Amino acid sequence: MNKNTLIGFVLIAVVLVGFSWYSQPSQEEMRAQFVKDSLEQVAKQKADQAAKIAAYKQQQAAKEQVAADTTALFYKALTGKAQDVVLQNAKLAVTLSTKGGTVTKAYIKNEKGSRRYVGHNIADKTGKSDDLGGVTLFSGKDQSLNYTLVAKEMNISTGDLFFEPTAVTDSTVTLTAEAGQGKSLIINYRLGSDYMLHVSLRTVGMAGLFDPNTTTLGVDWHEKVKEQERGFTFENRYARLDWKESEGGTDYISEAKTKKETTEEEIDWIAFKNQFFSAVMISKDNFQKGGQLESTLYDKKDQEDQPVRYLKDLKAQVSTSFDPTGAKPSEFEFYYGPNDFYILKQVEKQSTFGKELDMQRIVYLGWPLFRYINRWFTLPVFTWLSDWGLPMGIVLILITILLKVITFPMVKKSYMSSAKMRVLKPKLDEATKQFNKPEDQMQKQQAMMAEYAKYGVSPLSGCLPMLIQMPIWVAMFNFVPNAIQFRGENFLWMSDLSTYDPIVEWSTNVMLIGDHLSLTCVLYTVAMVLYTWITMQMQKDQMVGQQAEQMKVMQWMMFLMPLMFFFIFNDYSSGLNFYYFVTLILSAGIMMVLRRTTNDAKLLAILEARYKENAKNPQKMKGLAARMQALQQMQQQQMQQQQGRDNNRKR
Repeated sequence: MNKNTLIGFVLIAVVLVGFSWYSQPSQEEMRAQFVKDSLEQVAKQKADQAAKIAAYKQQQAAKEQVAADTTALFYKALTGKAQDVVLQNAKLAVTLSTKGGTVTKAYIKNEKGSRRYVGHNIADKTGKSDDLGGVTLFSGKDQSLNYTLVAKEMNISTGDLFFEPTAVTDSTVTLTAEAGQGKSLIINYRLGSDYMLHVSLRTVGMAGLFDPNTTTLGVDWHEKVKEQERGFTFENRYARLDWKESEGGTDYISEAKTKKETTEEEIDWIAFKNQFFSAVMISKDNFQKGGQLESTLYDKKDQEDQPVRYLKDLKAQVSTSFDPTGAKPSEFEFYYGPNDFYILKQVEKQSTFGKELDMQRIVYLGWPLFRYINRWFTLPVFTWLSDWGLPMGIVLILITILLKVITFPMVKKSYMSSAKMRVLKPKLDEATKQFNKPEDQMQKQQAMMAEYAKYGVSPLSGCLPMLIQMPIWVAMFNFVPNAIQFRGENFLWMSDLSTYDPIVEWSTNVMLIGDHLSLTCVLYTVAMVLYTWITMQMQKDQMVGQQAEQMKVMQWMMFLMPLMFFFIFNDYSSGLNFYYFVTLILSAGIMMVLRRTTNDAKLLAILEARYKENAKNPQKMKGLAARMQALQQMQQQQMQQQQGRDNNRKR
């Protein structure tokens, strides 16, 4: 940089600084602007608050109008005493209340009780279940369901009515709300043999009260999804609102957001799910487009001392078809049960609606590629091994071994590629020693590629097989936390493979770690550090020139990865961490065995023989190394031609 250029830069800097100083506002101007902004912000907050109050009053007025309209017609059904009617089979018990005529409790039998652990006046520090007999999916005010019928001059809300139960058996009941002489609202319930509850709603003698053009039934469904498992944050990742479009696939509201959705298509079903159990509502005639679906997150900090904690507040305000003549009932089916892939898949056969429900999609198996791996490999193999009655920890180990056997040819190919580069390192050092200057790096790379091509070695052939294994890791990441079969299963020191296994806990959250230290996560982190160290030691033997220098920088990043994974997986299930731990130990063992069983002298002799053969017949040289060498030569020629053209222009 010459003197004139330097003076120019200094003058430009002086002008910019001076202009900035001159144009900045005075203290009085800044204070006035601050006051103005504050007043505008206060005014905006008042306007927003007023809008919320107005909306709330409007909503309450609408509810009061519905109640008033219901009172005018169903005056006989507005008083009474609420009774409970229990329908049950070997797997499910549902409690119906005659007040409102809907389900107020769903109890899933033959499941280990709630595994939640709070530690504040709720459970002891052993993490024992607080509901050993089964799982109460919801009860009382945790869940509500209301049907609304819009008549000509009134609205009818089932939540305000007392129903009279008749024809009560263990699996059926008819609930009737009288609306004057010859007029009634009837809801029939029938519990299937598994987890399905069949419901039909119809009116009798009320056709004249409805506008023939008004053929919709409003459905207002709400549930506060409570914590069932040990680990609030982890379980909350899998609690969400799902639905299926009638002419499309499934969709959901993100489990990480408080969000509202308006349905743009008709939908078959809506699911309120937590990690391992779901409540699903299916409509025979579809839920119409324009429905409002909402998911609201609950904060763990606000519930620390509560006997029951909630993950999310889920709401669905939708509508379906309604026949005002009463000739055709509005029909629904409810599923209250486990998020088991094969059980959910059977729902379609148990349903009387003849729809393609695809409810097994409630069990999230990952993006398409990973879902395909889990659907057609992991699930069948896992089910096959589980049917032997083996402990779930052993099942995980056997799956890991099976995957290692399947991927061993790729692992061996990857290792042998590295071994070839290792034994050729002295040759490469000799062939590239004259290219040690920074400006000679392209020539150095070309020389290396030329040597690799002569020996028939591809430097990238070891990377591709390893990348093929990555989808398996990701597939298992999606499979294990969603597999209900791990719930409550113990193995070795792990009391529950579906949640974390703390070796130490504390009362307050520590940033990035939480309130515990998971033993399997620590073991997984240590195993990753060990595996990283072994692979890096092997890679050092094959690095040439600047590659070795770059490797010194890369190794710090490689060793930071296990630390990053520790903070991520400390809250994850012990089953997933145990799987990764076993995988890394087996991988490290395989690498060490391959290293000990590889004869470097014999391998070098094979490569030398190939080198001589290629020297006699250069046209036979093929493979990635040869193609890369040709590509680099072409790039160098293009650069030289460009430099020549640039030199000609300057002349």
